[in-house]
Amino acid sequence: MSGLKLMALDGEDLSVISTHMQDSVFKLKDASFDHKSGQFLLSANRFVWEHGSKKGQSPERCRSVFALKRVGNARSHGFSRDNKEQVLSLLAVRFTQNGEGPEGTVELVLSGGGAIALDVECIEAQLTDVSGGWETASKPHHPED
Repeated sequence: MSGLKLMALDGEDLSVISTHMQDSVFKLKDASFDHKSGQFLLSANRFVWEHGSKKGQSPERCRSVFALKRVGNARSHGFSRDNKEQVLSLLAVRFTQNGEGPEGTVELVLSGGGAIALDVECIEAQLTDVSGGWETASKPHHPED
């Protein structure tokens, strides 16, 4: 098990979580937003980048949970929310600040042009590995532009 446990309280911290979440895959049914509690949860199969770069070590994935608190609203585009079994691939987690205060939008950028946008009072996020790792057949590849 990777045992990764990260917390983000600002944009710089969130970029570290984004790096670890890059190329995570999840089914839409594994993403939820509870408006009453203001919490967004995403359970995903995270590519373990910190192991995949070690020479001679097989690529690995593990189950991870990304939790974002203080969420006021959630929106999405670029995919159908009706198909809960569809597999989505996460490319990045980005934060856009609104004005001078801590509020803004956390955007989960998906492959294929889709995104999940979460309006937050401030950044309060966690990433936690919740399973041991398993070998995967391949390492994600991003062609150079």
